[in-house]
Amino acid sequence: MAQQHDFRTPARSSAQIQARSQARSRRKAMALAFTLSALGALALAAAGALLAPGTAHAQAAPAGGGWPAKPVRIVVPFAPGGTTDILARAMAPELSRAFGQPFIVDNRAGAGGNVGAEVVAKSPGDGYTLLMGTVGTHGINRALYTKLPYDPIKDFVPITLVAAVPNVMVMNTDRAKAMGVHNVQDFIRVAKASPGKMNMASSGNGTSIHLAGELFKSMTGTFMLHLPYRGSGPALMDLVGGNADVMFDNLPSSMAQIKAGKLVALAVTSAERSSALPDVPTVEQAGGPTLKGYEASSWFGLLAPAGTPPDIVNRIQQEVAKSLATPAMKERLLAQGAIPGGNTPADFARHIDNEHRKWAQVVKASGAKVD
Repeated sequence: MAQQHDFRTPARSSAQIQARSQARSRRKAMALAFTLSALGALALAAAGALLAPGTAHAQAAPAGGGWPAKPVRIVVPFAPGGTTDILARAMAPELSRAFGQPFIVDNRAGAGGNVGAEVVAKSPGDGYTLLMGTVGTHGINRALYTKLPYDPIKDFVPITLVAAVPNVMVMNTDRAKAMGVHNVQDFIRVAKASPGKMNMASSGNGTSIHLAGELFKSMTGTFMLHLPYRGSGPALMDLVGGNADVMFDNLPSSMAQIKAGKLVALAVTSAERSSALPDVPTVEQAGGPTLKGYEASSWFGLLAPAGTPPDIVNRIQQEVAKSLATPAMKERLLAQGAIPGGNTPADFARHIDNEHRKWAQVVKASGAKVD
């Protein structure tokens, strides 16, 4: 834990010396605050620049326009390197510039996003703790888990959708060649010929990456061993390293490896092709009648703990929307296969409700369950 520096000088007999000491104290405190503010944006890019647990609780939000008076934590419920983390780190410096305080990414991986979501659900609604929620934490997990440590509706206030992305069915390029897999039909043939011998990596139980694979398995009658990781980043490392056979990853986190030729994209999981990979078919197109109607896309958005003042929620939404509307950010996200969001809190709330209904049906059809 970082040490707390005390710049106060003990009282002395001379009032003049005491006054000079207090003046020095004020100057040092102001210099320290300025330095922290200036360096905050740089800390966003470092995986180790995390707020210690509970630091967001130390001070209540000041009334009125005083927020933010200190750094704001964005909890990412997955390990660094995945799409949730990528989007949070894209938004953090934009919000830091807009509000004049550091917005710091805090990765809290585990249980398909439930660990990080619970952290935010139990945090004060003071505007100093936010969640980069996903289709998993707020769409899938209610149907997948028999018991959640948080209520996705009652414990949160939706702020805005940040981006929607398709998933992409990817394999290690060398393993695909060795297995004779060049397309989805080849993959189904090989998987059926060796039931249980192939494995499927995911970013964790209950994520859209997991459920996209489970839906594929149920529709094709194939069986693959599920390997859940603590985020897309670690899963991708094993896939690239040849330790996993297939993954239905969020497109932005796989894009660099696809472009580098280390992964081969067999299909995207959306209803339509992605403009970022126009030559890659959808799962439905590549799979034929067996996979007719297959669709399993993902989304990511900011949420705050219940009780967060509406003026803070609206201010964050407006700045996120403004940033996502800039040509530079649009181009950056679209190149990675992500579609920028920025909708209102009310629209995002309706989106979450619709997504829960849709994914409840997917979970039921796939037969997936996590205790």
